[in-house]
This record gives sequence, C-alpha cells and structure tokens, in this order.
Amino acid sequence: MARLKPSEIRAMTREEMIEKLRELRAELARAKATIKAGGTLENPIKIRDLRRSIARILTIIHEKSRGGE
Repeated sequence: MARLKPSEIRAMTREEMIEKLRELRAELARAKATIKAGGTLENPIKIRDLRRSIARILTIIHEKSRGGE
C-alpha cells in the first residue's frame, strides 16, 4: 500500500473515496489482528500509514461536504 497524497484523494470521486476508505479500514483491521495474535508485521510503520491515510480521506470527505473544495 502506497501512502495516499491529498492531491490523489481530491482527484477521486466521493464513491471512490468511500471504497478506498473501506479497503484501508479492512487492511488496518487485518494488521491489528496479526499483532494481537502474536505475529509480527513485515513493516511496522504500515499501521501508522494506514491510520493517516484513513484520516486524510475522512478530512477531505468532510471538507467537500462542507463546500470547501
């Protein structure tokens, strides 16, 4: 998973953003489950990147809904 840049997110439609948000949340849940089960991640920074990407998408969705494009 590559880090999402705000310009990439803003280029998406609302439906694409929501779909990407679902994918990222599912990936985050899998990563957290792996750690809780006692496993290790190949890249431990992945969780931080996922959380930040989710926050970016939510922020841009909120901006667009308020009319701040």
